[in-house]
Amino acid sequence: MIFQKPSPTALLALAILGLLPFLARAAPFGRAHVNVAHIDSIINPVVAEFINESIDKSSADNAECLIIQLDTPGGLDLSMRKIVKAILNADIPIIVYVAPSGARAASAGVMITMAADIAVMAPGTNIGAAHPVSMGGKKIDKAMEKKIVNDAVAYIKSIATKRGKNVEWAEDAVRNSVSITEKEALELKVVDLIAPDIETLLEKIDGREVKTAKGTITLHTKDAKLTFIDMGTRQNILKVLSNPNIAYVLMMLGMLGVYFELANPGAIFPGVIGGICLILAFYSFQTLPVNYAGILLILLAIVLFILEVKVTSFGLLTIGGITSLFLGSLMLFDSPVPYLRVSLSVLIPVVLGISGLFILVATLAFRAYLSKPLSGMEGLIGEIGVAKTEISEDGKVFTHGEYWDAYSKDTIPKGEKIKVIKVNKLRLGVAKLQ
Repeated sequence: MIFQKPSPTALLALAILGLLPFLARAAPFGRAHVNVAHIDSIINPVVAEFINESIDKSSADNAECLIIQLDTPGGLDLSMRKIVKAILNADIPIIVYVAPSGARAASAGVMITMAADIAVMAPGTNIGAAHPVSMGGKKIDKAMEKKIVNDAVAYIKSIATKRGKNVEWAEDAVRNSVSITEKEALELKVVDLIAPDIETLLEKIDGREVKTAKGTITLHTKDAKLTFIDMGTRQNILKVLSNPNIAYVLMMLGMLGVYFELANPGAIFPGVIGGICLILAFYSFQTLPVNYAGILLILLAIVLFILEVKVTSFGLLTIGGITSLFLGSLMLFDSPVPYLRVSLSVLIPVVLGISGLFILVATLAFRAYLSKPLSGMEGLIGEIGVAKTEISEDGKVFTHGEYWDAYSKDTIPKGEKIKVIKVNKLRLGVAKLQ
């Protein structure tokens, strides 16, 4: 076989092809850019979807890196694991920046921060308290808690080992819920840097080498252009719906709408609005620790309020309904952490408002029951009229705008005023008006 010496042109072409990935990364023909995604909420499926999309977008447009600015009290385990998995397998550097001052990375936020290629905190922030309080937010017994804690410890230790972080502290954060400041985190090698703002952060990480899923990358972030990635309209709506307070209000509005539609068939509007609110509430329940005993108590309260309108209970059914509604609202989201429960500032006004509405409806219904009929034969009782003839066993009277056959126990002269005291078929029993 005869080998020919490659021409200089071919060698140059091969060299250019080999350098293309590095040239693209260095962006010599334009200013390098860094993408920034802001998270300021609990970790839930919507946040997990947003971070995954942000990583894909940053990879697609050749960003130097993706900065996730984080401030979270924690969140759902499954969502956190999706985020960590996406960060660990990203082909671009991921920086998690706990900021601004006053922010925190607690619970699930600890694992997300430690999973980053570079973990950074702003002054006046804290990290820790990663003890799992629930599985999906629901309360757990001691045996199950031990299993979950051991699993969480193994998970965070594997993350810390991969990223070269403090494994002992990571375990302590899960087992004993320890929490530390940014300075302590830097000293203990929980994070890599402290930076007061993103511009300072970019200067500090410039020139660092980061190992990604596609190999080692040298960061060129000094004077890089910042591109902010925001949640879309759909994600913002779903994020709002994942709030337990919003879910609770939607469920109550939905039940009220359905109730008024059943009470007034054909009204249409209350039924449509109620149905939409209930469907949205059921979506929210997928991301929240719902206690179905709470839902049943709320349904029982609505039934008791309806019965109060139909049955004279002298207020006992209303009291039972208010009690059931309040207890059901407290139990609706069964979680020991406050951000997965309904706030009392929302719960109490809603319970009082709905209770007051049904008390008003019951009061009006009771008054209508006690009031004198205004139409039909019964409506004639108590009416005042005039005797058009002499009345004894027979006679004629004019009352309620009409002539009627009438009778009386006592003789009533013609022209006297009379009062209807009885209705017997189409004859009126009358008496002389005193």
